[in-house]
Amino acid sequence: MAKFFSVILIFFFSLLSPLFAESKDLSLTIVYDNNPFRKGLETRWGFSCLIEGIERSILFDAGGEGPVLLKNMAMLKIDPSDVDVIVLSHIHYDHIGGLSSFLEKNSRVTVYLPNSFPFSVKDAVKNTGAKLIEVKGPLKISTNVFSTGELGTWIKEESLIIKTYLGLIIITGCAHPGVVNIVKKAKAIFNSTAKVYMVIGGFHLFGMSGSQIRGIVNDLKKEGVKKVAPCHCSGDLARRIFKKEYGNDCILAGAGKKFELIDAFPATTINKN
Repeated sequence: MAKFFSVILIFFFSLLSPLFAESKDLSLTIVYDNNPFRKGLETRWGFSCLIEGIERSILFDAGGEGPVLLKNMAMLKIDPSDVDVIVLSHIHYDHIGGLSSFLEKNSRVTVYLPNSFPFSVKDAVKNTGAKLIEVKGPLKISTNVFSTGELGTWIKEESLIIKTYLGLIIITGCAHPGVVNIVKKAKAIFNSTAKVYMVIGGFHLFGMSGSQIRGIVNDLKKEGVKKVAPCHCSGDLARRIFKKEYGNDCILAGAGKKFELIDAFPATTINKN
């Protein structure tokens, strides 16, 4: 009888083993930002974030200055050749300025950019040998990773969505279309009741009044956003207000900050170090 149950258990775990194998950790590293975090990294106006632990590693935005981007990557022990995909949020130089320097190191990437980008930028990407994909509507980039598609009117911008078992993680470049609107769009792509675990990136609140910012904080809470990590163009006042209102669920990020989500697919915990 004992032997019989041993065989059953072995069979049972053999069926489950593929499920365990699919469980992965998710890593998000802010490579380029105007807010300091890790000592030794250069800070410049702009944004770039590396996403690892997914099907294809993604560099979201490329900062404003190529030498700074590459230097910070080297300091963080990030090899450009390990990047598979680049996603550009919008046309502003502080998000695409480092692209040409990066492509000199690794042009064997697929570059996703908003359809509204000028032909000069698109042609420059193609001329390096990189594959170009123009984004208009919501788009699946790889397993568990999606683009919101172009949002906004005057400045069109795409944001990145990572679907984890903790909820959606939304990465914004500058959030020109409005960070609350981006969250609503991300939820709508899946369903209106989708949980939003974290929003990371530039929130475009620089220069706004305290009352305006508090209104946005309240709107994000109404949308169920659990954690926030405002950086880049969010502004110091907004970062202070978010920290006051969100407490430990507000992570003040900057260049070199690394978020690690253990078993993100499914995910269980986040390391706030």
